[in-house]
Amino acid sequence: MNLIKHPLIFLLVMTVLTYSCKSSKTISTSQNTIADSLTTSIKPDTIDIPKVVLEIQDSIELNIHRVLKDTLHIIGVGDIMMGTNFPNESYLPPANGTYLLTDVEEVLSNADVTFGNLEGVILNEGGEEKYCKNPKLCYLFRSPEVYLNNLKQAGFDVLSTANNHAGDFGNEGRNNTIRALDSLGFHHAGQLTKPYSTFMIDGMKYGFAAFSPNTGTMSIHDYPIAKKIIQHLDSISDVVIVSFHGGAEGNKYQHVTRKTETFYGENRGNVYKFSHALVDAGADIIFGHGPHVTRAVEVYKNRFIGYSLGNFCTYARFNLSGDNGLAPIINVQTSATGEFLQAQVTPIIQVRPGGPKIDPEKRVIRKLQELTKKDFPEVPISIDDNGVITYIQD
Repeated sequence: MNLIKHPLIFLLVMTVLTYSCKSSKTISTSQNTIADSLTTSIKPDTIDIPKVVLEIQDSIELNIHRVLKDTLHIIGVGDIMMGTNFPNESYLPPANGTYLLTDVEEVLSNADVTFGNLEGVILNEGGEEKYCKNPKLCYLFRSPEVYLNNLKQAGFDVLSTANNHAGDFGNEGRNNTIRALDSLGFHHAGQLTKPYSTFMIDGMKYGFAAFSPNTGTMSIHDYPIAKKIIQHLDSISDVVIVSFHGGAEGNKYQHVTRKTETFYGENRGNVYKFSHALVDAGADIIFGHGPHVTRAVEVYKNRFIGYSLGNFCTYARFNLSGDNGLAPIINVQTSATGEFLQAQVTPIIQVRPGGPKIDPEKRVIRKLQELTKKDFPEVPISIDDNGVITYIQD
């Protein structure tokens, strides 16, 4: 494309270049729609000026502001629901839950990027309640906005909004969740209106995308779109982080079956096939959640996959008995371009009504050892008794 023939675009490009070359500050960008031009050339008569400028700015960020580190520390945790005011306020913790993450705050903040799955919507009141055929099997989660401050204080940077509770209170819930996350500077993705995001932290550029089998979210079933998003993020980012909400739920479903999983009549995806497809497309780290129990971990093509990180901070409305109350905080160490180096598991436990505590008995480490050995016997991966995960390459 000859920019000189398009003076407005040329002016915009020069403005972006001038600003980028003069500024040493970190720039953050987010794209709210999938660019139709990712795999097609731009025709001069049909140029989308904002899209062109965003793509140029992406390239500038990656190549000018990038500061490659020897080792990145990227933390992932599972489901987060810090209390709900629906159906009544008896399911809210005292003091707005400010104490819920105290025991693990030091662990969570000791990373370049910290991720979690935001289960439910952020909305003080109102919204259209999701219809439930059987209220005994259907829970709706609506957390007050002030609770996001707990996540900010604990060091969270990135949150997934792709799960089966993202639509609990209709479009009002979805829209307010996005507004509230944006207002506090959280990076997030997973809604149809927010399929992915990119952001800079300490000179490194990250891409993030999230998927689930649920209405209104980026689909775990649509492989062509999912791969297109990851390929685009891979082209403009140093490291691509992916989140999925998938698989059947509960103690009976702790294993990665490598098959399509159905739960209560719903297709919950083939999380093994999906994860491998996205690594093939350019994903560097994949954090899974949804089964509400911990599942095995894998290293595929030297990229880390955690198939379910369990219940991390789930107050009052979740089953926390037995294995449901055990979960890992996984600190994945990668190279500057996403290759797996090693990982460290911090074992946590929740006791009703909830809130993570470090487990001195390290029970989830033993569970990870057992599940990973059983589900991925062909993968040369080791988890020692202190939770250090290593991968022996050929």
